[in-house]
Amino acid sequence: MNPDNLSKGQVIVYKNTVEVRLEKETVWLTQKQMAELFDTERSVITKHLRNIFESKELEEKSNVQKMHLAHSDKPVLFYNLDAIISVGYRVNSKQGTQFRIWATNVLRKHLVDGYTINENRLKSAAHKYLELQKTLKLLGNVIHFKGVSDEAKGLIRED
Repeated sequence: MNPDNLSKGQVIVYKNTVEVRLEKETVWLTQKQMAELFDTERSVITKHLRNIFESKELEEKSNVQKMHLAHSDKPVLFYNLDAIISVGYRVNSKQGTQFRIWATNVLRKHLVDGYTINENRLKSAAHKYLELQKTLKLLGNVIHFKGVSDEAKGLIRED
């Protein structure tokens, strides 16, 4: 993974905010970040990850990436969303329990409804759609202004 190509985001799980890295359509966290997310010791995360990979629940090669970070002498291991979810279903902590309740409710709703809606993305998309409509209306009005060259009008017209 190249740190310059990563998007950064936040995951909020029951008022516990964790900075995340986004790449290849997944979320990536370190063991330390997972320990913060699930409010447990890093050694617990290490134990669960070892068991997940040893039992072949997940393949380590496709779920772990090494990444060099600034101010770090050696590469840091990042684990993708599949590994994070697997750990979340094993951790015995209050945050782990809250995660399982949340994840189970999301899965249940998805299975019952047949789809899942990300309300924040939907609201953001609606706002962008309104902006696009305003821009198109403005461009349409430009065609009727005197002093606008035929070349500029030609660029705006659909026909």
